[in-house]
Amino acid sequence: MRPVYLDNNATTRVDPRVVEAMLPFFTEQFGNASSMHSFGSEVGTSLKAARQQIQALLGAAHDHELIFTSGGTESDNAAILSALDTQTGRDEIITSAVEHPAILSLCEYLEKSRGVTVHVIPVDARGLLDIEAYRKALGPKTAVVSMMWANNETGTLFPVEQLAELAHEVGALFHTDAVQAVGKIPIDLKSNTIDMLSLSGHKLHGPKGIGALYVRKGVRFRPLVRGGHQERGRRAGTENTPSIIGLGKAAELALAHMEEEQTRIRALRDRLESGLVQQIGRCFVTGDTRNRLPNTCNIAFEYIEGEAILLLMNKAGIAASSGSACTSGSLEPSHVMRAMKVPYTAAHGSIRFSFSRENDGEDVDRVLDVVPGIIEKLRTLSPFWRKDGEKPAEFNPTYN
Repeated sequence: MRPVYLDNNATTRVDPRVVEAMLPFFTEQFGNASSMHSFGSEVGTSLKAARQQIQALLGAAHDHELIFTSGGTESDNAAILSALDTQTGRDEIITSAVEHPAILSLCEYLEKSRGVTVHVIPVDARGLLDIEAYRKALGPKTAVVSMMWANNETGTLFPVEQLAELAHEVGALFHTDAVQAVGKIPIDLKSNTIDMLSLSGHKLHGPKGIGALYVRKGVRFRPLVRGGHQERGRRAGTENTPSIIGLGKAAELALAHMEEEQTRIRALRDRLESGLVQQIGRCFVTGDTRNRLPNTCNIAFEYIEGEAILLLMNKAGIAASSGSACTSGSLEPSHVMRAMKVPYTAAHGSIRFSFSRENDGEDVDRVLDVVPGIIEKLRTLSPFWRKDGEKPAEFNPTYN
């Protein structure tokens, strides 16, 4: 049996066309873009073309609104730290309870080290932001709002365009971690007021270690990495040319495949989801099933551990990931499941299946053939599944 890879929200395989585009920049076009000679100027021209490919995917107004970084984490850090440094008299951050650790860890650090006030906005059982709590948190001391466009565990989408407008009403900047959204849903930055946006290449069939930060023209920016004049003085260091070229090509391909992402991949996801829920029972889809990424589903299986499911799936050649952030010595489910108040009996058994354009119907058939048996086997071993010879009372989540 061929392996089945359904962990594309963690990382995607680099598209062979991306690799092909990158290769000449290791050996033939190896010049430094800052050099005055033709070796450098040719590379500089190629970097500009890559910037324009990403500009087209994002619907940005200008290619110079993009700053190349090492990935989503650096972009997130640069955006928030710059906003604090440039917003005089403002020392408050607003974010959500379900953000990526790249945001939440930084906010925790800033609270402890710089005395920054951080407002963490809760979500409901479907992972939807509490808009009223968000409105109340906004004020004259708010420097920046940072809200993810799409949740990495559930795929739930936030109304970032609306959130940006509300932030601007109090004079705050708005940043979105769009690492999971870019390349999967249409984005047009010319039609909204988002100030800054983070993306990462390895989420859209590009290489790892490369990303970008969009900074809208006119938004003041203070660099995180200082040194040379690269990136218009906004991010020092010799450009990672091969990876930038790869990111540009990946962006071009993502734009070309956008319709497929919205139709064929969504249909595969839905077939897998409905098949598992119907065959297995006593499981449910987490997040907002009406407003989410087309490639993502997270299913919580009651009374079993996600790690055990993943181990048996892996033995069967199927790769997915656990919605639970459990590690050795820790019994806590992920912060996303806790924020959504997913019942304890199900939060540990949440599994995320995330598709890409490389998946097909055979992958879905394989999962539907294998996973129900895995769940049945694990439940027979679970001390919580049987009590005095009986199965536990039926569980009917009200938010599915």
